[in-house]
Amino acid sequence: MLNYLILATEGLITTAIIAGLLYAWIRGKYETFGSRVLFCFGLAGMIAAIVMSYLKNTTSLVHTGTWNVRIFSVSLGALILMVILNIFAKGKAEGINIFGRITCVMAGIFLFTILFYALPDVYAYPFNFSLGGAGTFSSAFFTRFVGLLLGILVAIVAGIAVYRVGLRSPRGLLTGVLLAAAAVNAVQQIGKIVTVLYTRRTISGSNVFAFVKWTSNHDDFYIMGVMAAAAVLPVVMWIKSFSVNEPYSNPAQHRKIRAKWRSIRKFGTTAVVCFILSVLIIKPIKAYANRPVELSPIEESILKDDTVYVPLEQVEDGHLHRFAYTTPDNIEVRFIVIKKPNASSYGVGLDACDICGETGYFERNGQIVCKLCDVVMNINTIGFKGGCNPIVIDYKVGDGYIQVPCSTLIEHQDEFK
Repeated sequence: MLNYLILATEGLITTAIIAGLLYAWIRGKYETFGSRVLFCFGLAGMIAAIVMSYLKNTTSLVHTGTWNVRIFSVSLGALILMVILNIFAKGKAEGINIFGRITCVMAGIFLFTILFYALPDVYAYPFNFSLGGAGTFSSAFFTRFVGLLLGILVAIVAGIAVYRVGLRSPRGLLTGVLLAAAAVNAVQQIGKIVTVLYTRRTISGSNVFAFVKWTSNHDDFYIMGVMAAAAVLPVVMWIKSFSVNEPYSNPAQHRKIRAKWRSIRKFGTTAVVCFILSVLIIKPIKAYANRPVELSPIEESILKDDTVYVPLEQVEDGHLHRFAYTTPDNIEVRFIVIKKPNASSYGVGLDACDICGETGYFERNGQIVCKLCDVVMNINTIGFKGGCNPIVIDYKVGDGYIQVPCSTLIEHQDEFK
């Protein structure tokens, strides 16, 4: 539950905040036209994300790094054009000029890209933990789904609250907050572009490596930066609500003014509470959920004739057993073996998966669990491709041994670098 609460919050909170700020900013100046443009592009982004999620999880057509570079490049270009064109744009609905209309389109493209990037993984989470052995009607599936929904709910409520406060905020304040939040997000996007280019050796250099390393290890910094920028809006408006001096000519107008500022305080408080919850989820709760899990020790095996031999009697107990082979490049390649319940066959695979890498698996209450994402494996599917299952390797059973060719393990050594 906690892992999916964390994943959903980390994946969506900045997108929800920026979307809320952007929608308030566009609606404040471009009214109905701008709102309709953003709605259409936002809907298109959510639909496109469904298609991307399907392709990512069922085909090999999508190279994530390549697509991320494309998405971020378009996003950054749209953001820059939106800011520049807005300088020449005319606002009101009855007189939006060509610059204003293009500004709205650029804002829509920007919204499309941030949704297109953030949503595919969120869409795939239920599919992934279902494949991991949690049946649709199991308690494991239910608790993970609740965690996912709570993370989504925190992000959505934060976005709505920021939007409602932004609608009532001074134009200059809202613009400054939006640009600050978008700038932090843009720096993160640039960092991810540089990371992809660096891993492909398109660019190199010690300074580039330092930037890539820092960016890869500090995703939380960017999330906190966006929230810090966005928090200025509700805090300033909340403080301002206690020194209102708006003129009114009758009691009805006075009541209307007071109701407006009560609404600002309510949504401002809601936004700040959501930000605090997000910080708690991303920091202490994440630290608790990701506390180190000790993997079981590597067991002895027999190395002979370029083959690793595991005695069947050593793995007959139905528990997880971990073995390793050190390649000529001095890389330790781990693999696991477990006898399948109510069967004479064995689950054999690398101690790594295509989704979570080489973090490994551990046994908990008779279940095999991925150390990184806490997905529970269906033991009967270990040895088959799919979901968070161990990477499949070649092996055979004979003469009282599970026999794994060293060539197979060498072939997969890159998974453990």
